[in-house]
Amino acid sequence: MALTWQKAQEFCNWVLESGDPRTDLWPMVHSPLPITLLFSFYLFVVTLGPLYMQKRKPLKLQGLQIAYNLSVMTLSSYMFYEFLVTSILGHYSYLCQPVDYSQSEPGMRMARVCWWFFFSKVIELLDTVFFILRKKQEQVTFLHVYHHGTMLFNWWLGVKYVPGGQTFFIGILNSFVHIFTYGYYALASLGPQMHRYLWWKRYLTIMQLCHFLAIAAHSSYNLFTECPFPDVFNIAVFIYILSLIALFLRFYYRTYTRGKQEKLI
Repeated sequence: MALTWQKAQEFCNWVLESGDPRTDLWPMVHSPLPITLLFSFYLFVVTLGPLYMQKRKPLKLQGLQIAYNLSVMTLSSYMFYEFLVTSILGHYSYLCQPVDYSQSEPGMRMARVCWWFFFSKVIELLDTVFFILRKKQEQVTFLHVYHHGTMLFNWWLGVKYVPGGQTFFIGILNSFVHIFTYGYYALASLGPQMHRYLWWKRYLTIMQLCHFLAIAAHSSYNLFTECPFPDVFNIAVFIYILSLIALFLRFYYRTYTRGKQEKLI
C-alpha cells in the first residue's frame, strides 16, 4: 500500500514538473486541480441547474447574450489573427511543426495565444449556463456537454506540455470557425425577427465537420512520418476528433436529414 502511494505521488510530481516551464506559472496551468474543480462545478450546474429553474420563469438575457457572443467572436478573431501571423512569421510547416520551447518572441507569442485559446474554452462554458437560465434545456445535449468539457482538459494538456508546434493548426481552424459560430449566436440573440437571416445554420455545421476532418487528416499524417512532435498527442487528438466527427454527423443527420425525410413520408 505504501509503495502504491509512493508511486502515485511520484506520478503526480512528474505531471506537475514535466510541463513547459514557460507556461507553468500562468493562470490555471501548473496543476490540473483548478480545471478539475471548474469542470466538477460545471457538471453540478448541468445536473442541478434545470431542477433549480423548473418552477421559475426563464431569464431574459438578450443584452448579456449579445455582449457575450460578440466578445467571444472578437476573442476568436484575435486568436485566429495571432495563430496565423505567428505561424507565418515563424515559417511554420503545416505538415510537421515541432514545439518552439525557446524564449524567443515567436515562441512566446505562440505560447501566449495557446493560453488564450485554452482560456476561451473556460469562457465558453457560459454557453451552457445561459441555456439553463433561459430554460433551453433541449440545447444541453450530450454533444454540447462532452464537447465543452473535454476541450477544457485537452487544451490544458496542450498549454501545459506542447504550447505550439502542431497544436497551432487546431487553434487556427477552431478560432476561424468560432468567428462564424458566435457571429451566428449574436444574430440569433437579437430575437425572432432575425431568424429568416439565419438560413446558413446548416452550412455552419458543415464547416465544423470540415474542420474536424482537416484536423483528423493533419494529426494522422504525422503518425506515419518522422516528425519531432510527441506521437502521443497526435494519437490523442486523432481519437478525440473521431468522436466529435461521429457526434456531429449524428447531430447533422437528426437535425437536417431525418426531419426532411419524415416530411416526405
